[in-house]
Amino acid sequence: MSSKPARFAVVGTGWRSQFFLRLAQMAPEELHAVGVVTRTPERAAEVQAQWGVPGYLGLDELLAKDSPEFVVSSVPWAVTPQVVREAVAQRLRVLAETPPAPDADGLRALWADVGESGLVQVAEQYLLMPGHAARMAVLREGVIGQVSSVQVSSTHLYHATSMIRLMLGAGFDPVTVRASRFEAPLANPLSPAGWSGSGDIEPLGTTIATLDFGDGRSGLYDFTDNQWWNPLRARRIVVRGSRGEIVDDSVVRLLDPTTPVESTFARRQLGYDLNLEGVGVDTIAFEGRVLYRNPFPGARFSDDDLAVATILRDTALWARDQAPAPYPLADGCQDHLLGLAIEESARTGQAVTTGREAWSR
Repeated sequence: MSSKPARFAVVGTGWRSQFFLRLAQMAPEELHAVGVVTRTPERAAEVQAQWGVPGYLGLDELLAKDSPEFVVSSVPWAVTPQVVREAVAQRLRVLAETPPAPDADGLRALWADVGESGLVQVAEQYLLMPGHAARMAVLREGVIGQVSSVQVSSTHLYHATSMIRLMLGAGFDPVTVRASRFEAPLANPLSPAGWSGSGDIEPLGTTIATLDFGDGRSGLYDFTDNQWWNPLRARRIVVRGSRGEIVDDSVVRLLDPTTPVESTFARRQLGYDLNLEGVGVDTIAFEGRVLYRNPFPGARFSDDDLAVATILRDTALWARDQAPAPYPLADGCQDHLLGLAIEESARTGQAVTTGREAWSR
């Protein structure tokens, strides 16, 4: 990226919006939050005191003072379409938090209003995480051949369907979803609020779904409530192809007709043991080649931080016409449509088949 930092404004002051403000504070040479839009003068003052970022009571007020390259919509699901429409009406580029609308009808209505504007991206960051970015690089190189199956037990709904769709290269094809939900006892000691101090067992739900994309392509979705935080449930990913498969950080592939070989993703982590270079991932390599290099060295970012910071950077480059769109609205709509189909199938016990929508390309 050029020496000019990404200049963005944030609409909303909830838990997720603070991620964007924190990253800008940690990497000021790359990311710059020019303002925050909130509903009350009291909250605007709190934001300014906490983050050193001006607070405004509306987009008009912010635009009278500054000109961000794009606006991040980080508000409750039901409010997101309203913020996106308002920003597009101002000819502002928008990075909308996931999902871009709460339900299928909302997705269709939003697309009808702003889809052709070309001004809306979605902050879907999962495949920008270092490990997933390295896996995607291997898939693009065709190391395991033609991908036919992706199994994700890591994150929920639209994030997981994004991973499945893009790793399969499935695009916007119709999908048949069959899902079931089960409850089982599990300790749940950690949440966004922190450690509870309790090891009590409680009933937690697990949703398992198969996604049939046709032509032999399939996805498996497996998510337990609070799996992001619960240390008692691991994250797993399996990607199967015509010449091998990826299982988490291992890759097996057919080198020649009689030689299967196994390799691993090698992560160079800073701050471990006597390494004093900083904290965070440096590179991820595969068979001696670097597939991922930390784009924000020295910022002490977690993997999720790196992914969010990357989509902020990429959105700024797109806004400057220096890079392609990072994650268009059409993709965000399709991800959530599949997530909604998983929920509907689990609720009804019936298969759900999605169709081709107006945003399908």
